Amino acid sequence: MPRLVRLMVFVPTLFVTAAVAAVAQQPARFEDVVRNLRNPDPKIRISAVRLLRETGYAEALAPLAAVINDQVNEIQLEAIDAELSFFLVAPVPAKRRVALVVEVRTEGRAPAAFELGPLAVWPKSVPAELVDALLQAVDDENKKVRVEAIYTLGVIGSASRVKLSDAAVARLLKALDHYDPAIRAGAARVVGRLEVKSAGEALLKAVNDSSADVRYASIRALGEIREERAIQALTEQLSYYGRGEGGWSALDALARIAHPSSVSLFQSRLADKDPYLRRAAAEGLARAGDVESVAPFVIDVNQDESEMVRAAMAFALYKKGHVTFLGRLIDFTDSDRLAPQILGYFVELGPSVIAPAVVRLQESDVDVRRNLVTILGALGDQSTVTALTPFKADPNRDVATAATYAIERIKMTPR
Repeated sequence: MPRLVRLMVFVPTLFVTAAVAAVAQQPARFEDVVRNLRNPDPKIRISAVRLLRETGYAEALAPLAAVINDQVNEIQLEAIDAELSFFLVAPVPAKRRVALVVEVRTEGRAPAAFELGPLAVWPKSVPAELVDALLQAVDDENKKVRVEAIYTLGVIGSASRVKLSDAAVARLLKALDHYDPAIRAGAARVVGRLEVKSAGEALLKAVNDSSADVRYASIRALGEIREERAIQALTEQLSYYGRGEGGWSALDALARIAHPSSVSLFQSRLADKDPYLRRAAAEGLARAGDVESVAPFVIDVNQDESEMVRAAMAFALYKKGHVTFLGRLIDFTDSDRLAPQILGYFVELGPSVIAPAVVRLQESDVDVRRNLVTILGALGDQSTVTALTPFKADPNRDVATAATYAIERIKMTPR
């Protein structure tokens, strides 16, 4: 006899809607709903997708992948969105994204989720069937399906650092040459987020793409995969663009690669009028320079007019052995605007910063507590759970929620 599965978390039994006549008024078994994904009636298929989405049941991930490439666009989009919802920590409004330099409008929930970074999703395992289905959908005739598919792959892949098969990597790299520039740009961003090391040659080619979005995304991705063969090309791009998003992207990429040959270039940009370039230059010296190269930051960290540049200088000073500047770096967690930047620094610095961060959890500033709790959720282990547990009862609701999420993330993350 087939195993009965309770599909809903908060509802005792699950009933298929009247549109699904075959099982109307009957408690639906998981197996029956999965079968309805193959029903010739589109109304029944889409109803099955919605039912499986509502369950939050992990075993639905692989079956849902089968309808990501359905003949009906609405079903495809419902299936992709359902898969994304299984990973999201909280609902994501598909309104706008904040780009690296400028703010632009975007359509779709997956691109919006991608902008929020890896902590927007739970570190769950990703079935191979889902990866394959999303990559196939990248070539769909419908643009919205294509865009949602490529960014959903980036979102769920970064959540668990999914290991792509050689075949999957080949298909992702092929998307860098897609006829749709939105897909080429999306593929470059996903390649960077997933750190696909074999993408260097394809990204170098894309640096000269006819679309500015593709060029900038490819430049940044070369930095994210730390492709040293790109140093000369990126230096040339920086010289060509000078400032703006092109210039910042090139210097940021060089700062991530952090080759010693770029140190003089980083030093030359520390006085640039563009704060994004000053920030990238400071980060580059943090990784590639020596103690003397960051010595001027001891003064500049208090004087630069840009908060994000001051944060980058504090990061550089701490990374080069000025241990007292970790406290200054923690001070910047009072800013939600800087939160992603500071989180990136703490993840790069690693577990050594956990103990000092735990001490600062006693701060009276709500934003500091909330952002530190989130950072500890990304870095911590079981011992950190003990320190975080009291904050589940924090008088501030946002801090309490962040603590709950952080503890859950630690428990879910493979060690």
